[in-house]
Amino acid sequence: MLIDTHCHLDFAQFAPDREAVIRRAKEAGVGYFINIGATLDSSTASCRLAGQYPEVYASVGVHPHDADSFKEEELDKIKELAAEDKVVAIGETGLDYFRNLSSQDNQKRLFGELIELAKGLDLPLVVHTRQAEEDTLKILKTAMPLRAVVHCFSGDENFLKECLGLGFFISFTCNITYKKAQDLREMIRLTPLDKLMLETDAPYLAPEGFRGKRNEPAQIKLLAEEVSRIKGVSFEEIADKTTNNAKGFFRLK
Repeated sequence: MLIDTHCHLDFAQFAPDREAVIRRAKEAGVGYFINIGATLDSSTASCRLAGQYPEVYASVGVHPHDADSFKEEELDKIKELAAEDKVVAIGETGLDYFRNLSSQDNQKRLFGELIELAKGLDLPLVVHTRQAEEDTLKILKTAMPLRAVVHCFSGDENFLKECLGLGFFISFTCNITYKKAQDLREMIRLTPLDKLMLETDAPYLAPEGFRGKRNEPAQIKLLAEEVSRIKGVSFEEIADKTTNNAKGFFRLK
């Protein structure tokens, strides 16, 4: 069994055929989906999907891109959603200095508030960070102890070691299959199996051979096969280790 620890099945790209997408993923061996909230509306939809499909669990949060428009009263609504039975994490949240669609100050403020929410509810944190590693680490270190996964890892070896040193999990996506992604493949090689999780970030980051098309959770099988090749261990071991890691981290039943 495989677990897609980060997908966005609530997004409009899946509206025409969501049930078929979930069915294809299950046929490919996906046993659970963690559907990640990116806005208040997305988090609400994520909870709705979790209620509709037994295999789907929800995470609720607000992406750093939306920090400028985030209103303080929305934090109470996120907290209400987080109390629902199948909500297993807070996020995604973090810092994105690559696109800077919101001010860095507002990103930091929102990140801090959602970290405190996660700690208060004893839920793990799903961290998004892009070209903001120094500030991300500074904020996370201040908040320790904390359970977290750095999703769609894109950092260097130093950032990887810092995250592992804090006990965080590292999650990789299908972009590791890209021809020019040798640096990412090296990060996988350096990540211990007991700290590794897999995700598609669907509908984004379709694997090599499917680039430009919608990604979907069934493609996590290709991701696991590539990780197996990089780590030099069997597909079955990758599936077993990453599934157990995800089950423990998200406390899946």
